[in-house]
Amino acid sequence: MSIASVTILFSILLMSLITFGLRLAPFLLFQSSSKTPPMIQYLGRVMPSAIIAMLIVYCIRNVHFTQFPSGLSEIIGIASVICLHIWKRQFLFSILGGTVIYMAILHFVVL
Repeated sequence: MSIASVTILFSILLMSLITFGLRLAPFLLFQSSSKTPPMIQYLGRVMPSAIIAMLIVYCIRNVHFTQFPSGLSEIIGIASVICLHIWKRQFLFSILGGTVIYMAILHFVVL
C-alpha cells in the first residue's frame, strides 16, 4: 500500500472512532438510573427551532429583498415552511414540504 492509501485508511478509522465515541457519550454520561439534567431537557426543547432559524438566516443571507422579484421565491418558501409547521407540527415534514415548494417555484415559475 502507498502512503496515501494508509493516510486515507487512518483518517477513515479515526473519524469512525470519533463518531462512535460521540454517539456513545450520552449513554455513558447519563445512565438509565439517573434523571436527565434540566439543562439537557431545555436544550432538547429549544435546539430544533434554533437550528431551523439558523438555516433560514443562512439561506437568505445573499438575497436582495429590495429588488423585485429577487427574494420572492425565498419568501414563499419560508412562508410555506411556517404554514406547514403550524399545520402539522413536524419539523421534517415542514422542511421537506417547504423545500419541494421552493424548488417547484424555481423550476416551474418564472419569477
